[in-house]
Amino acid sequence: MKISYNWLKTILPITLSPQEVAEALTSSGLEVEGLETVETIAGGLKGLVVGEIVSKEKHPDADRLSLTKVNVGAAELLSIVCGAPNVEAGQKVIVALIGAKLYPIEGEPFEIKKSKIRGALSEGMICAEDEIGLGKSHAGIMVLPNDTAVGLSASDYFKIENDVVFEIGLTPNRSDAASHLGVARDLAAVLNGRGNTSDYKIQQQGLQTLPDEITDLNAVNSTVHDTKACPRYSGLVITGIEVKESPDWLKNRLKAIGVRPINNIVDITNYVLHDIGQPLHAFDLDKVKGKEIHVKYLAAGTKFITLDGIERTLTKTDLMICDAKEPLCLAGVFGGQASGVSETTTAIFLESAYFNPDTIRRSAKHHGLKTDSSFRFERGTDPNNTINGLLRAANLILDIAGGTIRSEINDTYPEKLEPYKVAFSYSNCQALIGKDINRGIIRHIIVSLGIHIENEGSDGLLLHVPRFKTDVTREADVVEEVMRIYGFNQIEVSKSIHYTSFYEARHVAREVEEKMATTLVNNGFCEIMGLSLTREANYTHTEGLVKMLNPLSSDLNVMRANLLFGALETAAYNINRKNTDLKLFELGKIYGKRVGADFPYYEEKRFSVLVSGNVYAENQFGKTDRADFYYLKAVTEGLLKKLGITSYKTEEATHENLQYGLNYLVGKKQLFYLGEVNKSTLKQFDLTQSIFYAEFNFALLVELVTKQQISFKEPSKFQNVRRDLALLLDRQVTYRELVELAYSTERKFLKDINLFDVYEGDKLGNKKSYALSFTLLNEEATLTDKQIESVMQKLIETYQQKVGAELR
Repeated sequence: MKISYNWLKTILPITLSPQEVAEALTSSGLEVEGLETVETIAGGLKGLVVGEIVSKEKHPDADRLSLTKVNVGAAELLSIVCGAPNVEAGQKVIVALIGAKLYPIEGEPFEIKKSKIRGALSEGMICAEDEIGLGKSHAGIMVLPNDTAVGLSASDYFKIENDVVFEIGLTPNRSDAASHLGVARDLAAVLNGRGNTSDYKIQQQGLQTLPDEITDLNAVNSTVHDTKACPRYSGLVITGIEVKESPDWLKNRLKAIGVRPINNIVDITNYVLHDIGQPLHAFDLDKVKGKEIHVKYLAAGTKFITLDGIERTLTKTDLMICDAKEPLCLAGVFGGQASGVSETTTAIFLESAYFNPDTIRRSAKHHGLKTDSSFRFERGTDPNNTINGLLRAANLILDIAGGTIRSEINDTYPEKLEPYKVAFSYSNCQALIGKDINRGIIRHIIVSLGIHIENEGSDGLLLHVPRFKTDVTREADVVEEVMRIYGFNQIEVSKSIHYTSFYEARHVAREVEEKMATTLVNNGFCEIMGLSLTREANYTHTEGLVKMLNPLSSDLNVMRANLLFGALETAAYNINRKNTDLKLFELGKIYGKRVGADFPYYEEKRFSVLVSGNVYAENQFGKTDRADFYYLKAVTEGLLKKLGITSYKTEEATHENLQYGLNYLVGKKQLFYLGEVNKSTLKQFDLTQSIFYAEFNFALLVELVTKQQISFKEPSKFQNVRRDLALLLDRQVTYRELVELAYSTERKFLKDINLFDVYEGDKLGNKKSYALSFTLLNEEATLTDKQIESVMQKLIETYQQKVGAELR
């Protein structure tokens, strides 16, 4: 949100610098994210002064040029060559001095330099209005009144107003500060509260009453059909207006905060919105059929063309402003094309309303519209400010556009929204803040924020909080208001800390479980919970099984020794019911018996992952990749990365239930295995669809995470480099071997290796082709071509010598 420094000073007279204002606002919770200097005229007419032409002579070598001597209030006269046809001695003119930068209406900016024109010295430039951005005329130089003081700066003469604009990061709960008045109110509270004074007072102008005699010839009757969606609707009629360009001061105010001036009527409604936070809308009265306004919902599917010329289809939840026959405006969001103010408008119906925030938010989101009005209505405006906004705008319209007020204010407000009543305790305030603040300062802050004190007791206050403070409804909210205005930095850190002591050891196992489960669920996996009992017939080797003494049935006669069979039962159940795309995981215990041990029985936690069918559900893009070994490998390695486990080795797995696979080892311990379930195992469960499965040693995962030491490293400032190699290898050479060889060969610059293509075909015989990418980085300097070539040559030689690789 943009706030103008000059505009702010018209509401709250201050002498603080923009930087001091920014600091005060930020400390009170209105974070100033940036300051920008805005000039109403590009360049601010710097380096331009009023001069007097003392003499004029014809240039000897150019018929259209004149040689002039100009007095700019300096010790010596300036020699200036001028080509304007209307230049004469005795004129008061605008002179651009050497070094001044001009910003013409058309063309690029340019700097004035000492030069020779056709052999004659020129020490400046006598300016036309288009050359300095003041107008479009280039008929001749600007001639000023004779009584204009020589040496006066052009910026002072033309009253150029430069401004500073604050960019405020307004949080959604601070709708009360969504205007210059709201920001001024907070700033006054900060300055008064911290100084315990009343020196800073809000100055607000506005037409407080209507004229005593109003000829009620053009009254518009308004009807609100849903007072929950629109608790208050106000309006009045103004006739005899002239729609034209706004005066400079109004245009400059709007342009400073990034609002494009349109015409005087629309500009006034925008000005009032940004001035006091009350959105307004002006309807062309001649386009309001039947002189009736209806605030209501229309049937879903109704077509409506908004001001931007787009036809929109309304929903049943879009609140509309309608006349007797058709919709005029999307309430609180955007006006309609048919009823907007134009150059031919001579009478308007001026609307000022309070809409339910939920209603406006729903419409704005649905239609993808974000306007200054919806921004404020969505967050909550002040229902008791509609008349003030209406009168403020009416006053400006009468001054700028002329006209006459031709109706009483039509105000529909069936159920007044009263201020929030809050009981405030000084002792509770002290307990929450942690400091005993002077009660006079607290009262001062509360009053400065616009909160009314109804009663005061020995330890507290009964407050009436105005409706514009939408997030201040409880005592704790008032305490927060006091604290942010008083200043968080003024709350001393306590020298003692009071707390209830308790001990809870870090639960690493729970952390690991939550990380793994959350990662998988976020990637479309479903958690399953299988039975701990299964059937003995599933196992080839039964010596280590824990058998039930009294099994319920032959299908539940042993404790499970892995999670695989339970996962396959779940897969079969789903596939038989046409749910063929499966991504499953389970955390559970397995049970076993160690032959010859004193206490042979044990139980361990395992974490299993199963995938089958398509990776993605059927979709309009035709993306239905099949789950395979490499997909499961990516998923499981992604889990390790999530846990911070990066040091491991792989070897081919020879698991009895796998057709092929990999074992992942840390030292000599198996971290997990993965692979494709073999056909004989699938046949036991009547499965024909390919199944890929992985099972983790959960205890080892927890052990590795427990031992981790977290360290932080500054990101490299230098660019990494990628180089690719295509290698022809024997089929038995594994990718892991290539990775280990690479890192053992180059430890300093090699940061990452990736296998991005594999080819095996009849033409290669017992060979295969691997395409590898190598990421190189020198963290201390930019890698040179010589260093890169040296690293790559070492890698090539290592692969040739160790695994018999050939370059393709």
